[in-house]
Amino acid sequence: MRAVTIRDEQLSVEDHPDPEPGSGEALVRVRAAGLNGADMMQRAGGYPAPPGAPADIPGLELAGEIVALGPGADRFAVGDRVMSIVGGGGQAELATVNERILMPVPDDLGFVEAGAAPEVFTTAHDAVFTQAGLQTGERLLVHGAAGGVGTAAVQLGRAAGARVTATVRRAELRDGVAALGAEVIAPEGFGEHGPFDVILELVGVINLIENLRSLEIGGRIAVIGTGAGATGEINLGLLMGKRARIHGSTLRPRPLESKALTARAFERSVLPLLVSGAVHVPIAETFGLEDAVAAYDRFAAGGNLGNIVLEMPQ
Repeated sequence: MRAVTIRDEQLSVEDHPDPEPGSGEALVRVRAAGLNGADMMQRAGGYPAPPGAPADIPGLELAGEIVALGPGADRFAVGDRVMSIVGGGGQAELATVNERILMPVPDDLGFVEAGAAPEVFTTAHDAVFTQAGLQTGERLLVHGAAGGVGTAAVQLGRAAGARVTATVRRAELRDGVAALGAEVIAPEGFGEHGPFDVILELVGVINLIENLRSLEIGGRIAVIGTGAGATGEINLGLLMGKRARIHGSTLRPRPLESKALTARAFERSVLPLLVSGAVHVPIAETFGLEDAVAAYDRFAAGGNLGNIVLEMPQ
């Protein structure tokens, strides 16, 4: 099979042996795979794959068709359309995935959209709802809302009946995010638009102080991105006075049991919204597998509204 390959922080597309499904696994012929920030970090040598995932093939989400089943795998059948988060190895023509984290692809959802949905929507739903407990009528602030996770969080918040505010640095992307259901503002002075019950932090520590100041009493801050810095000072008195919570989260290194729980939450809460059209997967651009280097460069250049996706040869 052909696969995106990272060697010594350099990216290429190379031949690899076809993987074989183990116990409880399915072999998926990948049709599309989204690019994520973690792939960029792995390319730069800063985010190695967790144990059990291919060390040299990136890709945290995929969609395709099951072509073989390993021993004991019976949740799906050969030929079923599926999508999933994976610890790595998604950007390849074939991938093995434990059946417990596979999810069905609805008939009306194309492979490009399905290949860019699992990671961003699972991450957003887990942070905003499972961990931060966003409720109908509350106010949600999404920082860095033009990317894949940001656009997913905006839509999920709106669908849940929350009032959503989004910070977007690039002015040319603000109308696109606003169309997803948010009041869109520049990052500077965002606290003036509060108070907020839940803040999804996708940018980093530069927002920490103003995040705390703009929280409603009992507010929650979910930190899932630190590209603009990870280390800073916190005023514990302010945290205490707001009776606030700050928690951080990553998805990739979680054990199988934890990932399976997020997959079931996706099936219950996100999949029906995708089927009904209440939310959708914004696609910034698609590239063929052999053009993976160009796709990564496009991601790194920024200015993307939504997701960049690799399409595999048919």
